[in-house]
Amino acid sequence: MAVASSSDVAILALGVVLAAAYLFRDSIFSSSTSKAVPVAPSKLGNGHGNPRDFIAKMKEGKKRLIIFYGSQTGTAEEYAIRIAKEAKTKFGLTSLVCDPEEYDFENLDQVPEDSCVIFVMATYGEGEPTDNAVQLMENLTDSAFEFSNGQHRLEGLKYVVFGLGNRTYEHYNAIARQVDAALAKMGAVRIGERGEGDDDKSMEEDYLEWKDTFWPAFAEALGVEEGQGGDTPDFAVTELESHPSEKVYLGELSARALTKTKGIHDAKNPYASPVKVSRELFQVGGDRNCVHVELDIEGSGITYQHGDHVGVWPLNPDVEVDRLLCALGLYSKKDTVINVDSLDPALAKVPFPVPSTYISVLRHYIDISAVAGRQILGVLAKFAPSPEAGAFMRNLTSNKDEYAAVVTNGCLKLGEVLQLAAGNDINAHPTPQNTTTWAIPFDIVISSIPRLQPRYYSISSSPKLNPTSVHVTAVVLKYESIANKLVAPRWVHGVGSNFLLNIKHAANGEIAAAGEGLEHVSLPAYAIEGPRGAHKVEDVYKIPVHVRRSTFRLPTNPKSPVIMVGPGTGVAPFRGFIQERVALARRTLEKNGDGALADWGQISLFYGCRKSTEDFLYKDEWPQYTAELHGKFTMHCAFSREPPYKPDGNKIYVQDLIWDDRKNIADAILNGKGYVYICGDAKAMSKAVEEVLARILGEAKGGSEADGIAEIKLMKERSRLMLDVWS
Repeated sequence: MAVASSSDVAILALGVVLAAAYLFRDSIFSSSTSKAVPVAPSKLGNGHGNPRDFIAKMKEGKKRLIIFYGSQTGTAEEYAIRIAKEAKTKFGLTSLVCDPEEYDFENLDQVPEDSCVIFVMATYGEGEPTDNAVQLMENLTDSAFEFSNGQHRLEGLKYVVFGLGNRTYEHYNAIARQVDAALAKMGAVRIGERGEGDDDKSMEEDYLEWKDTFWPAFAEALGVEEGQGGDTPDFAVTELESHPSEKVYLGELSARALTKTKGIHDAKNPYASPVKVSRELFQVGGDRNCVHVELDIEGSGITYQHGDHVGVWPLNPDVEVDRLLCALGLYSKKDTVINVDSLDPALAKVPFPVPSTYISVLRHYIDISAVAGRQILGVLAKFAPSPEAGAFMRNLTSNKDEYAAVVTNGCLKLGEVLQLAAGNDINAHPTPQNTTTWAIPFDIVISSIPRLQPRYYSISSSPKLNPTSVHVTAVVLKYESIANKLVAPRWVHGVGSNFLLNIKHAANGEIAAAGEGLEHVSLPAYAIEGPRGAHKVEDVYKIPVHVRRSTFRLPTNPKSPVIMVGPGTGVAPFRGFIQERVALARRTLEKNGDGALADWGQISLFYGCRKSTEDFLYKDEWPQYTAELHGKFTMHCAFSREPPYKPDGNKIYVQDLIWDDRKNIADAILNGKGYVYICGDAKAMSKAVEEVLARILGEAKGGSEADGIAEIKLMKERSRLMLDVWS
């Protein structure tokens, strides 16, 4: 080893001293004057250069309206954009449509007097704000939060609220109501009535009814007159004569999917997951299906926990794609490459990746399979191929009852309405020969139809037992429409679940069958090979998916009793719950030997279906789980269409079994501090279960049902009663 000379050491020491002097030069050479405290960007005058300052953006863009949306699935964002478009068309007013997660709210009190703030707020879960609106709600409701005026006051601020909710849930439109109450408390002034849309009935009709009274109040409050705007397109669609084919989106959901480059997989970049297993869960080949799918996530970087949801990205069925191509006169040039540019990026973002093709847009990117909205029919009436067709469309737009009878009850999609208005046969497979052409500009189609959204399913597995796969349990949606004077009853098929059924048929080499007595029913077909055939590799099919986090979780302590209620596919997350406990039991027994589960809390699952021989989901698995949990898992089954029945002959459901076991349930909740989980139908089952639980707890506490209701409320506040329900 070399030894340093004395001169080397001296030079090194000098270097250290000089470096230290440079690093601490401010402290050594500064004067005694105090330093200026940096001001937070949101507190600066106009906040120029601060991307989180919406006031600056309003002034720079000369916007008089700012619209914030709290959206979990994209619906609230769609309505926010609709309000902005109507303000522009009616009054010539431009808007700033904002995701509240991207902005700070300290300067909300600086909104000019001649402007207005509009809140379009969805309520998520059990009366919770959507993920992107959490901070906004905290700022509005926290009295300690100060705006730039140094107070928690918004004197004279003009505002509007439209809420999106579902009346079958206990906390119907809770967030919109909280926003309204908080703003009023701070001295803000609401324009018109608060709007509340009910997704259980018709969100669209509630919105249309609300806006008819809102806009006149808005015009008066802001001193504007209708007629100052005009119909201006949101997008410019250009057909490209030549474009590199490898740069055209043919259904890919992200740039990474197109270029086949690696990246994080989420809602903006779903993972094309290979289907490892797909099988039928119902025991008989009737008119009902329930599909079990296992999605391979090995090497994807995707992780999940029990209780999470998986988003499945479906596509529209071939028949609806062909129908709209024919109705728009685009069938012969369906593969033409098009580019789409937004003419007002602040208001209307291009909702899918471009360039693309006509057929790809209709198949993969916009929701042409949804029931046609009443408002869009009025927009399209001016492009009718005949006076009769135009009159038909205008009547549906202006006559709410006629629209409900024909379109809503008939479950008519946009392509079917166009065919029906033109006198075409909607039951024949659409071709250019049997479908009348409408001269509707494609930019209007893009503006009027929302983006095709993922379908979410409760994950039915645990990563502790299945670390490289996500399991999906999906009942296939199929029902008959209601007859009306123009359309006979027809079978309607859900997009997401029938897409999964198509995958199952193809993966197993099965021939799709409608079921006994339904031979006349034509099942929808999908282009499941994916864009450029990328979703089929040899005999393996792939499905684009992403995982959405949930708070629906087991207690961490296995000593806590657990009560789970999940009839039908509501049992899906509880299969994951039980697998989670089985994995823990295996480790515990291996470490501590027999008797290691003695102090574990009891796990009770209340399950229901029609018959034990027809639709008992995972029938063969539950006994295995019971054995592995050494008696700590008990399953209670209600079969509504087989004996035994109630003494009066009525069917037995899960709530009846819960009442029968009321002594154990009350003990588990009140003495054992147990946890209760409910998954499934929100409209009837969930309410019935909560009612019987309130009755049980009220009696056990020696009080009334009101005492039980109070206990239920307390359990929810403490996350000891959790729901994962849908309508």
